[in-house]
Order: sequence, then C-alpha cells, then structure tokens
Amino acid sequence: MRAMILAAGLGKRLKPLTNTIPKPMVLVGGKPLLQWHIEKLVRANVKEIVINISWLGDQIEKYFGSGSDFGANILWSREESPLETGGGIYNALELLGEEPFTVINADVWTQFPLETLTEYTLPPKILAHLLLVKNPAHNKSGDFALKNGIVGYERPRHTFSGISILSPKIFKITDISSNVFSLLSVLEPAILSGKVSGMLFSEDWYDVGTMTRLNVLNQSLIGTNNHG
Repeated sequence: MRAMILAAGLGKRLKPLTNTIPKPMVLVGGKPLLQWHIEKLVRANVKEIVINISWLGDQIEKYFGSGSDFGANILWSREESPLETGGGIYNALELLGEEPFTVINADVWTQFPLETLTEYTLPPKILAHLLLVKNPAHNKSGDFALKNGIVGYERPRHTFSGISILSPKIFKITDISSNVFSLLSVLEPAILSGKVSGMLFSEDWYDVGTMTRLNVLNQSLIGTNNHG
C-alpha cells in the first residue's frame, strides 16, 4: 500500500509561526510534525509515500529530500497554490496508483498504530475507510456517525481524525468541476450511498491546528518516553 500525506496547507491558524515555517515543519517533541508520520508509515512497512506541498514547500522538500534518510521513497506533488484536501489528492492520483492508499493530514498527531490501517483491505463496494476519534473540545458535535461499521450522518457523531484509506475509484463517482475542493465533497456522495466504512479508536490524537493545541501536545510529550 502507498500513502499520501497532505502537507500543502497555509497554516493560517498557526500564524505568526507559519509566516516563515510551513505547518508540517513545526516541531513536536523536538522534530518536525511531518517526520512523525513518515517514521510511523515506514514502521508500518509503507515506504512509498506521496507528499503534496505548496506554501514554503521548498523547506519541506529540502529537509526530507528523497526520503532515503528516513527509510522511505518520497514522491513530491507540488501545487502552485493549495488545492485543498480533495484537490490535492486528485492532483496526485497518478503517483498513487490504482490500488487503495492511506491518507494522513500532516497537521494531526496520534499514537494510533498505523499498521492496523495499512494492513486493512477495503471490502468490495467500499470506497473509503475512515478513522474516527472521540470529539475534542473544539469539535463537540462531531462529523460522522458510525453504525455497524458504516459511516453515516445520524447521531451521535464522532470526529474524523484526518486519517483514512481511499480507493481512487471514489473520485469517479463525483462530478469534479474544479481542481480545488475538499475531501468531504468527495466523501459525501459515497457516505450517502453507504460506501464508506469506519472505525473508532481511543489512542491519543491531536489536531495541531492552533498554537494552543500545539503547546498542549508538546507539554504532553515532555517527560514521557512515548514518542512513537
């Protein structure tokens, strides 16, 4: 299985830090946030990794290069301006191949064992598999329901972790009229037709979207030995 890490965002909520540092390069536990994902994927035996970049992307590409220093083979999908989550993946489909692939938002951090996901096989007719978490304080109403392993819009809802498996076929059931669009706009028709599965996990998860959340995560890692 290949993986894609979404790293092209502007990081507006982390300003002024992200005026000079791209969001995926902010330090978590002493190393760039993006590095955590690459190392976790390699440990899960996923070494073919596509990363999309845009804002200050040269910093990211210079640091990670081909990925060989990290045991990975990184393919770069460069965007002149961010194409959002769905557009970024769609733009990189040729690099990802025809089989289902893992997708990770660069601005999350988790202790979830990725091998549980990367060894998962999408059932026939299922176009996506989402990892959901309990609702954090900043998203109390949640995003999606989960019933008998199928994602829907009932209540109660859980929060989408930003980690998933996607089949490239999911982009064929949606009328794509622009190259800039969210992943949700692709997921929604698949969810409404019962073609998205999911699972709820309880391991630590952080959305590193603001300075407050970044500081909370770094404080939680100080003095602990759990840096995986």
